[in-house]
Amino acid sequence: MAMREPMQDSDTAHCIKSCLSNKRICLETLHYCLTQKMTHFQGRHIALLGMCADACELAAKMMIADIQFHRQSCVVAFELCLACAEECEKYMEDTAMKRCADSCRKCAEFCRGMMGTTVEITSAAGQDRRPPGISR
Repeated sequence: MAMREPMQDSDTAHCIKSCLSNKRICLETLHYCLTQKMTHFQGRHIALLGMCADACELAAKMMIADIQFHRQSCVVAFELCLACAEECEKYMEDTAMKRCADSCRKCAEFCRGMMGTTVEITSAAGQDRRPPGISR
């Protein structure tokens, strides 16, 4: 089996780096939320941070392994990154939440680029952000 050339400075490499970085930031933010006394960070927010970290890790692993379904994993990471960013943006006065929201938005953009479709991103709650042909 021939070895592939390393993906240096490619869109895929940038997306992998963004996914792994965002995974770390989401986990750090999750830990931060859990350690706050009398916190308003709970429930859905905690769940989204964990799921976003997991989705970003899966997308990165699938891109690294060049698995044929990596685009689908990028769709899931895109969706969860946007949802997580929207949740964190509710607490923008908190620097940890702002950092996480910014990272999630950046990662969503990289994942969108890897999906192989054009996606319109809106920030209005309740609007459909799915790429064409993707149903829930």
